[in-house]
Amino acid sequence: MTTPHILVTGSTRGIGAAIFDLLKAKGARVVGHGRADGPEALGADLSDPAAADELWNRALARLDGRIDVLVNNAGVFEPVAVDASLDDWQAGWGRTMQINLQASADLSRRAILHWRERGAGGRLVNIASRAAYRGDSPAHWHYAASKAGMVAMTKSIARGFAGQGILAFAICPGFTMTGMAEDYLASRGGDKLLADIPLGKVADPEEVASAAAYLALEAPPSMTGAVLDINGASYVR
Repeated sequence: MTTPHILVTGSTRGIGAAIFDLLKAKGARVVGHGRADGPEALGADLSDPAAADELWNRALARLDGRIDVLVNNAGVFEPVAVDASLDDWQAGWGRTMQINLQASADLSRRAILHWRERGAGGRLVNIASRAAYRGDSPAHWHYAASKAGMVAMTKSIARGFAGQGILAFAICPGFTMTGMAEDYLASRGGDKLLADIPLGKVADPEEVASAAAYLALEAPPSMTGAVLDINGASYVR
């Protein structure tokens, strides 16, 4: 069996690091991504509109000209108040949309073009959020909107390219115990937030990684377009 070649964005912490580690443990050849170059990560600032395309080129070179799976995990969760100045409001929306949605779209586009050229298909796994369906706090409209866009993009890709062997999936985690989630839980009153999760706990990054690895390596083709929830039943559809 050919070793899968995989690019994982945002792989230096939290969910992305757990996905990276599990895919490697399962025998895949994985290239990661972070803000700066590292031993196992290519540096790219995805707030730069040109960065995603360049990241794809560098990852493709690192993986000897073949990428079989793209995992779009990189994202930001930064507040912007409704009463912020117009400049700050638009800057916050622009940065979040660029990193969370546009960069993912740019990488997905390159992946689709690569897979069509090779004629061998490929798999796309997008890490979205419960916020895509439930919404988020008054300071995070833009985050929820970016993740809803990611879900819609995933479904569009699945419908548009399944006939060419290109499969697309999304995962919508709720709160996950990363540094980002810990800060947010503390700022919003952790016990009160946990009371909204019937399971009584936030997810571990490894739980999300398990689902991502399944979709990247094992999920049957007929699952294309699926969106998996990992939120402790805090939002059910």
